[in-house]
Amino acid sequence: MYSMTNRRLVILTEGRLDVFSAKTAVSVIRYRKEDVVALIDRVNAGKDIESIIGIGKGIPIVSTIAETLHLKPTALLIGIAPPGGMLPAEWRKHITDALINKLHIISGLHCHLDDDPEFCKLAHDHQREIWDVRKPPEDIPLGSGKAKETKTLRILTVGSDCNIGKMVTSIEIANAAKKRGFNACFVATGQTGIMIDGSGIAVDHVISDFISGAAEKLVIDRSHYHLLSIEGQGTIVHPAYSGVTLGLLHGAAPQGLILCHQPTRKTLRHFANFPILPLPYLIDLYEKLAQPVHPCKVIGISLNCFGMTDHDALQEIQKVEKETKLPATDPIKFGVNKFIDGIRPLLP
Repeated sequence: MYSMTNRRLVILTEGRLDVFSAKTAVSVIRYRKEDVVALIDRVNAGKDIESIIGIGKGIPIVSTIAETLHLKPTALLIGIAPPGGMLPAEWRKHITDALINKLHIISGLHCHLDDDPEFCKLAHDHQREIWDVRKPPEDIPLGSGKAKETKTLRILTVGSDCNIGKMVTSIEIANAAKKRGFNACFVATGQTGIMIDGSGIAVDHVISDFISGAAEKLVIDRSHYHLLSIEGQGTIVHPAYSGVTLGLLHGAAPQGLILCHQPTRKTLRHFANFPILPLPYLIDLYEKLAQPVHPCKVIGISLNCFGMTDHDALQEIQKVEKETKLPATDPIKFGVNKFIDGIRPLLP
């Protein structure tokens, strides 16, 4: 596996540089900015990255691998996670150029680039590695309910939709808990979280019978921590991703849930015929589905208020708190201290 230390990353977004389409790129920049030397995106080349995604000041956007070589990059990171996780055909040249110029490849796509004969040969010839982040380990067990036997406090993020801030919320909770002196750990269950943290299992690429076992393994392997902030996936009501959500819920056996929601989103992303359901309905649904394996409660609402003013976001927070009787916040705009205050009494 490509080393997580001394990384000098070029991130490929190629015309899809926005907060949601390029969530992998945006999250790596947010949490590992010091590792990123450039973005490749011909549509946005020369533009100010901060004006597009709100972060990343000083990172140049260029058109080709050749334009990054003076920055001495060590790897090309695929910066999108499209539905279905396939490689856009027009991106092959960038990957080829990267390997020829002795860059490693980091990919979170469902299609494994290391299985591509052309890329595999180039990697071999130029002594480079291709890290397919979504490849699961081979020792995943069937779920057995053992996670609930651990003494660690397990907080899982769940959502009203996919691509809505579950990973960011989980990272922010772990980071805030550490700052307060708690023995806390972020648990990555998706490709972007793994790229940021360096460990985890992309549970959406695990055979369905073993999803809960993957979540259980992640918990048991980290049971020496007092607090696990576990990244959620999908949403329980999504026609495509609900199976992953339920597998995580049952496998991780959390004692507490943080429900993530974007107030401005009215329908499921890419599924306009499915409306976002009311928060009280989702709270009740998640708690009822968790109960047969391990009872738990939703303890907070994480709001993704991207595109809203701070004033409007605060009004939305007050509205949600009144509606749900639970603490709510936007982790990026206002931090997660409300959640940490609610988690503290639950710690072992």
